[in-house]
Amino acid sequence: MAMACLNLPALSPRLASGGGAAPGRCSVPASSVRLPRRCSWRVAAVAEDPPQAVQEQRRTEGSGEAGAEGAADASSKLVLVVGGTGGVGQLVVASLLSRNIKTRLLLRDPAKAVTLFGEQDESVFQTYKADTRNAADFDPQMFEGVTHVICTTGTTAFPSKRWDGDNTPERIDWDGIRNLVSAMPRTIKRLVLVSSIGVTKYNELPWSIMNLFGVLKYKKMGEEFVQNSGIPFTIIRLVVAEACIQALDIEFTEGQIYEISSVKGEGPGSDPEKWKELFRSAQSN
Repeated sequence: MAMACLNLPALSPRLASGGGAAPGRCSVPASSVRLPRRCSWRVAAVAEDPPQAVQEQRRTEGSGEAGAEGAADASSKLVLVVGGTGGVGQLVVASLLSRNIKTRLLLRDPAKAVTLFGEQDESVFQTYKADTRNAADFDPQMFEGVTHVICTTGTTAFPSKRWDGDNTPERIDWDGIRNLVSAMPRTIKRLVLVSSIGVTKYNELPWSIMNLFGVLKYKKMGEEFVQNSGIPFTIIRLVVAEACIQALDIEFTEGQIYEISSVKGEGPGSDPEKWKELFRSAQSN
């Protein structure tokens, strides 16, 4: 297993968080689901263990046969998104929908999905009510047909109103991840977990300041539970939503951990071949 560092563009979109979305339309602006085109790419990697050798799966997009192959690939997926109404989660869901990838959300409040994403065709967009903090909330039906999982759950590092109702880092980043992974069928092709930069150094400055209330410690515990679960995984720290979706199809990202930061320059956008090159370079440097 390797930990790789990718320098990527920062995303700070203003997401719609309320109001009546037009039926059948997503209230997240289309521009919010694309990476900025101008960012430079410097990559570095820190190997915890030798990278796992896996066969690369080719995935192309475009017209003709390539376009047909991409459409078939999208139609074969059912991606379960956990935490899909949070900041990063909204970007992930909007990007999946823009690709016509069947998406299922696990939410404490399913009605919030309609507010954010509008009325959607149930054949491509479904919601289930569940609270990851409660193991009893998980029903096998929630995972029926699911091929991939993206988890973007989280809370604030310091006490805030978001902690109300037992919404602490321990309950979200440790209990929630443990309950989710324990409930997942072992047929899942890939689990992409959004974590945080600094989890391996939470006792060192400046990360120890962020970890005053344990958020990095509990995220690290969640990561380790995923790593030991036997489920194919990719962990992304300091996340960019596009990286989560691209990692679903790039087989050699399995078992890898990536830390992502941003600098100016030209980036990969949503081009899968450029993302493969970026992920590959991070593992080889």
